[in-house]
Amino acid sequence: MGKFGKEFAKGLIISNPVLVLALGLCPTLAITTSIDNALGMTLVVLVVLVGSSTIIAAIRNFVPSIMRIPIFIVIIASLVTVMDLIFQANFPDLHVSLGIFLPLVVVNCIILARAEVFASKNPILHSIADALGITVGFMLALLMISSIRQILGTGSLSVFGFDFFTLPVLGKYPIAMFILPPGAFLIIGLLMALFRWRGVMKSE
Repeated sequence: MGKFGKEFAKGLIISNPVLVLALGLCPTLAITTSIDNALGMTLVVLVVLVGSSTIIAAIRNFVPSIMRIPIFIVIIASLVTVMDLIFQANFPDLHVSLGIFLPLVVVNCIILARAEVFASKNPILHSIADALGITVGFMLALLMISSIRQILGTGSLSVFGFDFFTLPVLGKYPIAMFILPPGAFLIIGLLMALFRWRGVMKSE
């Protein structure tokens, strides 16, 4: 596996931003009540993370050290604003569902961490691979969490109005706690424990 593949692969499990690095937990707790939200947030993070990593890697040798954080935030904020307007115009229901957590991607610690730790110190191609891997890892975590919460909390699994399956017992007697914040904490905690039990450790 080449350098590109290694940088991409590490974000899936060994540097999974949510379940291993424990980054971006605030939006993860809030928006994983449905798979629709998870996919919408993943799209935003994909565009912002890949775009900002590419730009930052391209200008890294020209940015004064003392100015790097403000410059990174301006780049990230510009991309988030574009995505916010796109969602507002084309996906109004999803825009409302994501709420304040869409514009707050500007200060999402996953985005800022990859900009500071990786993109500002590596060439463009490697930064793109890192951003893609972290985004896919983020998506996998969101999908696992939202699927479990949606099934246990509503008794069914649906994506954009299409029902994949329904559990009759849970459909009639859903465990509402899993749609609420305590359910998110419980599911994330159990998945983190599973990763730790399987020997997945933080790695950079």
